[in-house]
This record gives sequence, C-alpha cells and structure tokens, in this order.
Amino acid sequence: MRLSALALGTTLALGTAAGLAQAAPLDNEPLAARSVAPAAAAAPAAWAAGTRAYLVITAPGDTTAVRNAVAANGGSVFSSFDAIGVIVAHSTSASFAATMRGVAGVQKVGATRTSDVPSDAYNPALPANPAQAAAPTTEPVRSDMTQIKADQAWAVNQGSATVKVGILDTGVDDQHQDLAPNFNAADSVSCAYGKPDTRVGAWRDVDTHGTHVAGTVAAAKNGKGAIGVAPGVKISSVRIAEPGTTLFFAENTICGLVWAGDHGFKVTNNSYYTDPWQFNCPNDLDQAAILEGVGRAQAYAEGKGSLQVAAAGNSNVDLANKTTDTSSPNDSTPVTRTLTNDCLDIPAELPGVVTVAANGTSGTSKASFSNYGKDVIEVSAPGESVYSTAPGGKYATLSGTSMASPHVAGVAALLASANPAYTPADIRAKLGEQATDLACPADARCTGTTAKNSFFGEGRVDALKAVGSSTPPAGAYFENLTDVAIPDNTTVESAITVSGVTGNAPATLKVGVDIKHTYIGDLKVDLVAPDGSVYSLHNRTGSGTDNILQTYTVNASSEVANGVWKLRVSDNATADTGKIDAWNLTF
Repeated sequence: MRLSALALGTTLALGTAAGLAQAAPLDNEPLAARSVAPAAAAAPAAWAAGTRAYLVITAPGDTTAVRNAVAANGGSVFSSFDAIGVIVAHSTSASFAATMRGVAGVQKVGATRTSDVPSDAYNPALPANPAQAAAPTTEPVRSDMTQIKADQAWAVNQGSATVKVGILDTGVDDQHQDLAPNFNAADSVSCAYGKPDTRVGAWRDVDTHGTHVAGTVAAAKNGKGAIGVAPGVKISSVRIAEPGTTLFFAENTICGLVWAGDHGFKVTNNSYYTDPWQFNCPNDLDQAAILEGVGRAQAYAEGKGSLQVAAAGNSNVDLANKTTDTSSPNDSTPVTRTLTNDCLDIPAELPGVVTVAANGTSGTSKASFSNYGKDVIEVSAPGESVYSTAPGGKYATLSGTSMASPHVAGVAALLASANPAYTPADIRAKLGEQATDLACPADARCTGTTAKNSFFGEGRVDALKAVGSSTPPAGAYFENLTDVAIPDNTTVESAITVSGVTGNAPATLKVGVDIKHTYIGDLKVDLVAPDGSVYSLHNRTGSGTDNILQTYTVNASSEVANGVWKLRVSDNATADTGKIDAWNLTF
C-alpha cells in the first residue's frame, strides 16, 4: 500500500515508509470524442498471465489506424481516449513496446507498470458498501478550519450546489452521513485499470483515504461529526486506486482527468502520485510516455474548465533540487536512481496544477514530512492531525500533504461558487493572491520572501477572502441545524430563539438558508419575525433547480431582535419533497 497519510495516535500506518513518501494517496453519456474504445476494439474476454499495460500516444482525433496496429502487433486495446490521442493497450509480448514505437503515427509508447495487470481488470469486483455507524451528536469546529477561516466563510457562503468537485482517490463512501447530502452519484465512476466503470457503487472506497479527503472538501454542515471547507458544494468520487495495492497507475489517472473534464468538475483533488514511479523522467522511454499521457489529460481537463489541486508529497524533499529516488518502482523491486529536475512528481508538478504543501498543527510551520521547493509549491494548508470522515460512518485523524490538498480544493470550490465565471487560471491566481503570507522559519532550506517562499509558496489559503470578505459578518449569530421534512403541498416551520441582542434587528439582517429539495420552483420561503411580520425570501422561482443554499439580506430594522424567529417553507406542488437542512441569522 502506498498512501501518504498516518493514523495518528495508533500503531496503524496507512502506508509504508516509502508510501509516506508522497501524497496519498453518473450519467452514462460517452466521453467527448469517443474517449472509450468502441466495442470492436474492446479488450479480450479473458485475462492472460503476463499481461502488461502500455500507453500508446498518437495524434488526438481519429485513432483508428493506431488502434488497429495495436491488435496487429500482439496487443489489444483496453480503452482509448481519442480526444487526447492516448490508447491504453494490453499485451503479453515483451517486444510489444519496441514494435509499436516503429509504427507510423505512433509518437510514444511506454509501459505503465513493472507488474502484471491484475485479472480483476477484466471483471472488476464492486467495492464493499460498509454498514454505517451511528451518527455523532456534535459537530465541533476544528482548528484546521479556523486556521484558514473556513468557519467565518460559512457565515457568508458555504458553497454552491452547482459547483462539482471531483475526488480522484481510493473512492468515497457515499453512504456516510456527512457525505451523502453532498454526494453526486451521477458523475461518479471507477477509473481503476484505465477504463470508466459506471456501475452503481464502483466508485466506493477500497481503503480509507478517499473518504477522508472528501470530508475535508465538503462534509455537510449538519450537526454531525465534521464540516468540510465548502459544505454546500457537490462531490463526485472518481476512484483511480486499484483494490489490494491501492496504487494509482497512469492509465487510471488519465481516465480520471478526462472524466473530470467531460463531466464539468470545476475542481479536482489529487492526493497521490502516479505510480509506480515517484518521479517520471523524460529520458526513460516508458516514463516519457507516462509524462505525455498524463500531461495531455490534465491539459484536456483544464481546457474544459477544471482546476486540478494536488498534494506536494511527504518525503521532506526539495522538489526544486531533486537528487535521488530510492522508492521506485513501487509495484515491484525499487532501485536507486539519480534524478534531475526534469523528473517530475505527477500530477503535482504538471503545468496548471496547484501544488500544495502541508502546514503543521500551529498553522504557521511546515509539517515535518511535507515536500517543499521554490517556485514549485503554490500554497499551503493544514495537513497534520486532520479529523475527517472515514468509511462506515466513522471518522479518523490523519496527516499528510494528502490532507492539506483537500483544504485548498475546498477553498477553490468556494472561489468558484462566489465567482461562477472564473476560469481555472483565475482560481489558481486568486488562491495565491488571497493567501496569508507565512515567513520562513529559522531553517536554511526555506528560501525566498515572506510573500513567496519554498516552504509555503504564496502562503496559507484563506477561505474567508475566497467568498469575498476580509471580515466575518458583524453581529450575533444564531443557527438551527435540526432537519425539518418538507412534504408535498405542506407548510412547515423551523424556529430560532434570539436573545441577548440589544434593540432592533439591523437593516441588513443576514438570513442563511440551506434547504435540500428537488424542483425549488415548488417552494415559497419566508422569514417570520417575532411579531408575526413576514419577509419573503424565495417565491417559487428556480424551476427544476435542486436545493436552496443562499444568504439573504433583509431590512428588519422595524423588528425587535430578541424573540422567536421562524423560517416558513411552503411546498406548493406534488412529486418533489425535501427538508430544511439548516438556517441561521446574523444580526
């Protein structure tokens, strides 16, 4: 197992010493430009011992001729991503790569692993759907969230349900009570082995890592367990880890990134490196093909509007001054290699990717394990002793740049929520511009300025600035997290008792509303003051849009502040129901 997270306070490590070296780790519409090979080019029906996987790189577009050449030269096409000119081929022939390199139209060919493709690739078993533990009854705000001011951001904008974040990882437990409210099954998939598997549940966790990452991004603010940085956005699981080994091979990463682009993910989190090489070097023919294939997939996803956020890794090495690698390949027998800076940790070091270092528990230090590097690290975030979701309705405390990266992905999702027109480049720039500057400690390895250095990049991300504010909303804050069901053709109410506020309510009373309901055009939503005065917030607009997650401003200056305020919700049609998930008042 090669994951970059440790279960602190126990003897169980989610990774070996080598594993700690790096950061961890649907509708059925076809992928753009026939990304998956047609039936005629499908993989053989039966697995054969000695099968290896290869990337065959050609010009984007029509790959028919090269796919035919694969079959004519001792291989089979397992999948094809024609939009980027990448074919995933399988072969038992030791000469397959060398032969294909001589075929007209073939630009690069490389083995993606030094071990055989598992037989599971040809008939993948579905991951387990674990039984769920009882939900916690508390939801404390954690120090990692206060360090990046996420707790203050929630009072302004918890994130939009129109923003989709892809969790490219070991999978996600979609049944978890803190993840189910925000889970988007329609765009979830397994890309293990390099081909989309859209069966229900194929996206589920084959470890713990992906579920933990998902909770840091978007665990629901529901009074249970944990809260994510952006508790109002949607998350999709793209499982790219293979069961048993939990390794993330290049074809899996390519499949996941292309899926992200084709399915409208505004942000993806990538807490892993592309196995089996901790660093891929362009002077090696196999690794050159991996660099090209994964690089094309990242560029494709970015071109479709998706920003990739990635963990920098946990080797405590200077990525700007690479020397040796002793942990690769990690799917067979590692060897000692001499490196140059042309050898890249991917996807973290690919152009356009936000590379994230980990802060220690103080919030102002570099975590001891975190990689660093001048002009490599973009930003930093909490990565030590992070509490988040675990499969089966459970929770775990883990450490790693794998834990820092989803904090940044969550802030990126808040930026996208507050600024829907932002491009990936816009979000990437704002993450750095809005970050809190962190000075170098008394450590000679840290070079650069307070504004930008090799340990923290441009600094620790700031969720409050991401939602368009430098200060939290002024005034007393009151919240009701109790769920209230909204049946068809029914009016329901949820109450908040306000006390200790002097005088009248403000002319800018903030009313935060979190209603989970399909077809919000059915709904009328009002704020009812203590004296019975009614203020309309939402009146049957939005048609078939799902959910209301919005902060309204109400001129309630004529109302006495103290007393019982109510959120009144009327369902005015049949066929669609929901619930008041939470609401709040800021005076």
